[in-house]
Amino acid sequence: MTIPARPKIYHIVHVDKLPSIIADGYIWCDAEIISRVPSGTTIGMGKIKTRRLHKPLNSYPDLHVGDCAPFYFCPRSVMLYMFWKNNHPEITYDGGQEPIVHLMADLQDVVQWAEENDRRWVFTDSNAGSFYFNDYADIGQLDQIDWGAVEARSWSGCREQKQAEFLVENSFPWELVERIGVQNQATYTQVAHALTASAHKPHLEIKTEWYY
Repeated sequence: MTIPARPKIYHIVHVDKLPSIIADGYIWCDAEIISRVPSGTTIGMGKIKTRRLHKPLNSYPDLHVGDCAPFYFCPRSVMLYMFWKNNHPEITYDGGQEPIVHLMADLQDVVQWAEENDRRWVFTDSNAGSFYFNDYADIGQLDQIDWGAVEARSWSGCREQKQAEFLVENSFPWELVERIGVQNQATYTQVAHALTASAHKPHLEIKTEWYY
């Protein structure tokens, strides 16, 4: 499958985290979240989050996965599926997919911002929480991502490749979020309320096709 002309990246977060993201103006990396302890519900696997804090990137050996704000290259991620199934023993969050919000940005705009602001970035060809993956710091190497797997709705046999990630050092500016997708009207209402406190208002819509 060919590389999309304008790849998009997606960060998932519980809706009750949105007010702190708006107030701070950033999506923080896990290392910063640990020190800041912002309000809201934490999602994800604790063991993998800890591993990411100590996992160096080949492109920048002094930079760890957990030092970067993480994004997928698709909505409807494998992690979201696990929230939906709500049966993974290593996930303490049990609120399902309904309160989870997708924050979408444009890859090329993000790379431009990062390079103008001396922020290192990489993308991976599989799950950056795994024990082994390749990472790249050259936009010309996007062909190393299995785009068929990334966009697959049935990802049996390509689970790791679907979880390719984009990572940006330390934090990601709220102003680069261009679209917000939610699963239902209740979450839409919560997001709309949170956006009243924000000068930057990304396009908000119900995107059921981004969910299971």
